[in-house]
Amino acid sequence: MQYASTRGHTAAQNFSEILLGGLAPDGGLYLPTTYPQVTDVELDAWRKLSYAGLAFEVLKKFATDIPEADLRALAEQTYTSDVYKNARSDESAAQITPLRVLQDKNGHKLVLQALSNGPTLAFKDMAMQLLGNLFEYTLAKNGAELNIFGATSGDTGSAAEYAMRGKKGIRVFMLSPHKKMSAFQTAQMFSLQDPNIFNIAVEGVFDDCQDMVKAVSNDLEFKNRQKIGTVNSINWARVVAQVVYYFRGYLSATTSNEQKVSFTVPSGNFGNICAGHIARMMGLPIDKLVVATNENDVLDEFFRTGIYRVRKSAETWHTTSPSMDISKASNFERFIYDLLDRDAPRVAALFKKVETEGGFDLSGKPGSDGDEFSKIAKFGFVSGKSLHADRLQTIRQVEKEFGITIDTHTADGIKVALENLEEGVPMIVLETALPAKFNETIKEALGRDAERPAGFENIEALPQRFDVMTADVTAMKAFIAKNTGL
Repeated sequence: MQYASTRGHTAAQNFSEILLGGLAPDGGLYLPTTYPQVTDVELDAWRKLSYAGLAFEVLKKFATDIPEADLRALAEQTYTSDVYKNARSDESAAQITPLRVLQDKNGHKLVLQALSNGPTLAFKDMAMQLLGNLFEYTLAKNGAELNIFGATSGDTGSAAEYAMRGKKGIRVFMLSPHKKMSAFQTAQMFSLQDPNIFNIAVEGVFDDCQDMVKAVSNDLEFKNRQKIGTVNSINWARVVAQVVYYFRGYLSATTSNEQKVSFTVPSGNFGNICAGHIARMMGLPIDKLVVATNENDVLDEFFRTGIYRVRKSAETWHTTSPSMDISKASNFERFIYDLLDRDAPRVAALFKKVETEGGFDLSGKPGSDGDEFSKIAKFGFVSGKSLHADRLQTIRQVEKEFGITIDTHTADGIKVALENLEEGVPMIVLETALPAKFNETIKEALGRDAERPAGFENIEALPQRFDVMTADVTAMKAFIAKNTGL
């Protein structure tokens, strides 16, 4: 399996090479030159597998340069009930990503797929735990080290840091928007005292953090000298690890490969739902991929109109589903690459226009950049958005009708999913986090605190260690260099 950049860089790359590299040298994102296909025979066989066994079967289609025995061992090391011990029961811990039917009325079936049983209580653990083990394995084979430079709007950072704690040859430099995460999210990251973890609170929004990660990654001399890699979803390995739970969700919700399901995915940076797009391109019988946004509705606007218009920092709302407070979706480029029939020069030109003019227009109207909007339905995408009042109402509704408490982002997903139910097609909503991470809003909605898993009772009271910096790339490079000694 070989990989190429969405912007045209075609030097042959294998999975291990792009694992450590992040962005391609031309600033594009890596994708396989062709998507591996899954047969009905494979799907039937995969129904019987454990989550670790399924992860191995999916991963081996992409990581063909890693010996299968090693890849199987990495999957089995990662996906265990001990790692996902925050599950609500021993049975669901063994399942890793259990399903719960919320509604099954008149052929309209709504299902919740739990993805938040990992060590940081968020779906990012599903990929990040594997990424940590893959990094350690690859670095050990080459006697190398890696300085991870990433950005988070709340959950990626803690998932990455918990996955990389104590890993040999790895340091983590994680940017987050200063005072724009929940108290729990902030404490979960900043309370870590491990010497290989560096938390930097940036005076700005998530997009400012993400822009700095890309700027540093595009400085190839600095990137190579400082051995910079990334754990954000621009890293292909993270996306492909997320592909696995789409297969698990489908196989758990159906009994026959003749059936289709749809997925609703709360989305800000397009990484989570991009994995669903990959699964669909591999042949998984997905009907619709429903993008659910919050007030920061860049993606919803595109899937409704064909216009991709990024917002400036001042136009990015700080909301009660803060992990989606993103106005420049970095993974979106992978979908556009497929939408444009893999025309890399055109993709490069459009995303150059994003940098210079703030967006592009594929609506097909006079003066637009193309007419691909009419092709979006072929890929199964639809969208909707949820506001603060909507998520409060959805949290109350799910508590009242089904007796469970959901977090704010999952509430956005359920609200939009209910608007897109179709008879005979189960709708699976991907849970994003446990409600304890957003207690302020749970208390507003329900008048009580969210339940906390053992070990997290007083996390906000722990001592915190972090640096506050401005969105200055030069200063950030100096900070990295100072703390790596390279």
